[in-house]
Amino acid sequence: QGERKGTNKYYPPDFDPVKHRNLAGYTGQHPLRERARKLHLGILVIRFEMPYNIWCDGCNSHIGMGVRYNAEKSKIGMYYTTPIYKFRMKCHLCPSHMEIKTDPANHDYVIISGARRKEQRWDPKDNEQIVPEDRNDQKKMATDAMFKLEHGANDKDKASEAKSSLAHLTNVQAFHKDDFGLNQLARSKFRTEKKALHKLDSEDDALLKKSSLNVPLVEEHDDDVRMAKLIKYSTSNNYSNKQKERRDAIHSRPLFHRIATATKSPSSTKERQIAEVKKSVQTAQASKLNQAFDEQAQKNVALKGIVREKGKSGGGGGASGKAEGLRALCDYDSSSSSADE
Repeated sequence: QGERKGTNKYYPPDFDPVKHRNLAGYTGQHPLRERARKLHLGILVIRFEMPYNIWCDGCNSHIGMGVRYNAEKSKIGMYYTTPIYKFRMKCHLCPSHMEIKTDPANHDYVIISGARRKEQRWDPKDNEQIVPEDRNDQKKMATDAMFKLEHGANDKDKASEAKSSLAHLTNVQAFHKDDFGLNQLARSKFRTEKKALHKLDSEDDALLKKSSLNVPLVEEHDDDVRMAKLIKYSTSNNYSNKQKERRDAIHSRPLFHRIATATKSPSSTKERQIAEVKKSVQTAQASKLNQAFDEQAQKNVALKGIVREKGKSGGGGGASGKAEGLRALCDYDSSSSSADE
């Protein structure tokens, strides 16, 4: 646990910064222990995993990809700003050693000695992979303008060929770009559907409660709605409706009742015509009688069935006497009644 304590910056109580200066001086060894035994030579022991299948030159044994070794890692050069590392390891089947280095220019590993590679490589162009520019080509483009122009024309051709695939990739990236917006849209949609379902459930519960039913209701269909609109229902004549009609009739009734006449309204058209004829005849006879009465009243002549009485004036003369009383008795004999009928 000493190396973990050093990494965690644990300083024991008896640590003296003047005497020990650092934790490595206090423990008397490097925090990486045996892995750093050649650190003064620039070598660090690491775990190295075989990047591809190889054959060992010492024992001619096959070593599969993924086999791990304790390899000595050292820096042997630079590719631009990327360091080039060499890994030296011992074969687990024989005492021979193998050396492999990194190749940043081609994104690969290169065997220096002690083994040979099982050739399973292909042209990156055939596999539609990105081919990095060679260092010599880059130098030539920097110095040769014609080569640079030809290289630019080739790049344009490649761009036109890859335009459709690039557009597809751009659309896919744009579709999955805004995670927050997509999440918000999905939550809003689910929230709207949830409210609609709650509303439908509440309506179903109200209908079941009103009908005193305890059966599950099926979903509403458009055909059911269309058929329901075509059906006409008559008004229910229940107790509450009857009471409402009675109250409305009472409110619409006049406050003071009219005196009912003894005559009855005719029920048929023929009777109504006969009643109109009788009424017109009676009106004509009454008008003639009144006219004759007015004419004879001026002559002081009595008419049949009419008695005119004059009051006697007492003491005061005609002006201060009593007013004349007039009593008209219209008596119709049986003959005139039968004629009218």
